Amino acid sequence: LCRGGLAERLCRLQNRERSAISFWRHQCISDDKTPSDKSGVLIVKILEIFEECTIQVAICQQLEQSPVTLSPEDAVINAEEPILKVLFTRETAAHLKSRPQDVIHIYPPWQKLLLQNADVPVIMNTYFSQKVLLSEHSEAREKTYGLTKMLIRKNIISLAQTFRLDDLDDKLHQEPSDNQVACVSQIHNNSDSKQHPLALNAVNDSLLEMVESQGAVGWREVQVRVVIQRVYCLPAREGYRSHTQGNKPLCATPVTNSDPPNVRLCLLVQDAYGMFSEVQLQSLSSTDDFEQYCRRWEGKSCCLAGMKILQRTTRGRALGLFSLIDSLWPPVVPPKVPGQSQDSEMMTTNLPPPSFCYILTVQSGEIHVEVDEEEQISNLYQPPAVHGLKEILRVDGCNKRCSFWAQVLYRRLQTKHNVPIDQRDILLFVTDSTLQNMGHGIPKVVAVSVSASCVLSKEIREALSAGSRLVFFKDALWGNGRIICVERTVLLLQKPLLCLAAGADLSELTGPVRLDELDSTTQANSVCALRGTVVGVNESTAFSWPTCDRCGNGKLELCPQDRELLYCNQCSEVVTTPVLKMQLEVFLSCPSRSQSTVKVKVWHEISIALFVLLTTLLFLQTYEVQSVLGKEVGLLNCYVHSVTSHPNCVVLEEIVLL
Repeated sequence: LCRGGLAERLCRLQNRERSAISFWRHQCISDDKTPSDKSGVLIVKILEIFEECTIQVAICQQLEQSPVTLSPEDAVINAEEPILKVLFTRETAAHLKSRPQDVIHIYPPWQKLLLQNADVPVIMNTYFSQKVLLSEHSEAREKTYGLTKMLIRKNIISLAQTFRLDDLDDKLHQEPSDNQVACVSQIHNNSDSKQHPLALNAVNDSLLEMVESQGAVGWREVQVRVVIQRVYCLPAREGYRSHTQGNKPLCATPVTNSDPPNVRLCLLVQDAYGMFSEVQLQSLSSTDDFEQYCRRWEGKSCCLAGMKILQRTTRGRALGLFSLIDSLWPPVVPPKVPGQSQDSEMMTTNLPPPSFCYILTVQSGEIHVEVDEEEQISNLYQPPAVHGLKEILRVDGCNKRCSFWAQVLYRRLQTKHNVPIDQRDILLFVTDSTLQNMGHGIPKVVAVSVSASCVLSKEIREALSAGSRLVFFKDALWGNGRIICVERTVLLLQKPLLCLAAGADLSELTGPVRLDELDSTTQANSVCALRGTVVGVNESTAFSWPTCDRCGNGKLELCPQDRELLYCNQCSEVVTTPVLKMQLEVFLSCPSRSQSTVKVKVWHEISIALFVLLTTLLFLQTYEVQSVLGKEVGLLNCYVHSVTSHPNCVVLEEIVLL
């Protein structure tokens, strides 16, 4: 907030107001009685209660007195006083838990509002209100009623009515709605009044209208029709697991003992007016079934019911969510405008992107999502636009979502102390034909950082561990020269059937993959090809260790039965022919970095030719160091650990590509 601005002053005023109300209520509870000061106290008896626009409206009659000896039914009513319409905020109503026939004391500073052409005064600013229990009979009734929540009638007022955007019938404005929200299943609605047009089984097409009319407690009377723009998973904190059968709606049940990884299935939906919402559905015990939801649901229309508002978030609070929304803006079809006819020729390029978004979640035991999988793809759906990596690297700006199809060449787990392996970031080095066919100036391989918040399916993890694979990166984040897979990014082994190639060259690689050679532009945490001349060997860091010839386990133990043999815990067998692995560091002189010290950590199983040369030197000790100095090495595929200028040094590690 701007310092000294109206918004900051209003925020401070609201904080002081909340503090004053909390202090007053605490004082009433600690004193265990009503405040002694009765000057200016308005005493009313509630006749009827209903809710409108999240405000609780109580039709009351003013009382001359409220004797402690009388019950509410016997309290004296002043017939000369007009009926009052008392407004309570949601917080005040939840505190009072009032019902018809209750007596309420309203303490100053309440205000009376007299409306033109209305006979009933409106009482506002009722924050300092207290329900009065006048007898033992009332206390017993309060304890009995306290076990159940009261049925509150909701008057659903659409935004179109409020702003008179539609030519609705005057009757619709005058007739109150008798929709009932049953908070407890034992309470039944016996009202025989006419139902509002947005009653049960009615389908609306505006998310914002549902939020405004139904409030945060949940949508039980109505459904809203939306289009599923994206399907993805988020790490689940507290959620619900549901069971799906065919095209039947999903029903949620609480998660008890879920197997890791515990992730929540989410939908990014959009209504006909362009409004977005993120719907957090059930928690999945595994990500095995995630891809089928993408194939079956994305692009389809669905009806939401039984939702409740988890959060109203803004662009400043959820940059990741709004970067995805921005990639889907403007809509492919002009959105509806309340009160205006739909014009197919309307321009959508100048429409401002949404500035807020509602996070919706399911209510336990409610039917909440119904997807018509037989229906064709909606014309409101925007499939991911697939670009070549060369085109993505040339995009200006930051926090831009991008989708591409690339070959994964090398996978490296980021090293972080005291962080579990499954919560570490992963570096994937990828390439495509648009990079491999380019000359100098464009890198042939780029790094993609996969953050721990990006949910990877089991199939993707196994594929990346097994070997080089073509992977489809959907809605990755590009900015500041980096590609990052964050929350709401999806990695797939199969390219979606619905995607826009946007003229990109998506041909597969033919021939061997080439890496950029080490030069003055090489940065840390990258991969490169290296050639040079051996100028030194670090003998103090050289070591070797035996590994299992079956599984490659490098942590062998002495066999308990025969101390001269080695034993593998993973294979549960004796290792008779262990494979000896060695590591050492060599210093190279590279023409491309003539002023730098280049130190390379090399491995036995990778550089056979180099180790044939150096193993004899270090371990058999039959050659002099001078006999290997000056030997040519290359091309080696290396990972760059660090690049420093003081001292001028490059530290690399030899790697094997997938």
